[in-house]
This record gives sequence, structure tokens and C-alpha cells, in this order.
Amino acid sequence: MENTLCLDTLTRALATGWCPQIRNSDQGSQYTSAAWIKRVQGAGVLVSMDGKGRWIDNVRIERLWRSVKYEDIYLKAYATPRELGKGLADWFERYNATRPHSTLAYRTPTQFHAEEAA
Repeated sequence: MENTLCLDTLTRALATGWCPQIRNSDQGSQYTSAAWIKRVQGAGVLVSMDGKGRWIDNVRIERLWRSVKYEDIYLKAYATPRELGKGLADWFERYNATRPHSTLAYRTPTQFHAEEAA
């Protein structure tokens, strides 16, 4: 698998001026290549990789994106990237600010984090 798209995307993301402390990925060939590691470390970012065959590392994010797709994207079939961006922003606002989560004792993530910070 080529890593050109990944490297280009990383370069554009870093050009925004925001830089994470750690970049986590799976062990796909595009993320283990010398060019990728050099670019990430060259930006002063620590490299972190999931263990080989550690499907469980991605369970939460995969579940989140499943919810996004089935509750919003597939239902609305956005016509343009701009509409999709607006729809995703609205969905995540509802998800975080108004939708109670059973794993958070039926609080919203916004409520949970506010309580944790207090």
C-alpha cells in the first residue's frame, strides 16, 4: 500500500499550526514506513502504535462512527462536502451536549466532563 495520500494529509494537517503531542495509529504499512515515522517525529510528535492484531484498541471509535453513519449520514445522503460538514457538526453537538449516554449514568459528555473538572 502506498503512503503518499497519508503523507500529504499529514503535511496539510501539520501546516494548520496545530500539532498533537502523540500520533497513534495501527501498524498498517503506511504508518510504519520510514517516511511516515520521519515526518511525524520531524514535527516533534511522539509515535504510538497499537499492538499487532489489537482490534479492541479501535472498538470505541468504530462504534462512534457506526452511530454517525446509521443515525445521520445514511439517512440524510448529503449532496455536498459542505452539507456533510454542517451535518456532522450538528450531530456531534447533539451527541455531546444533549444526548444522554448510559455509560455516563445518563449524563451527556458535556455534563460528565464539567463534573469531572469541578
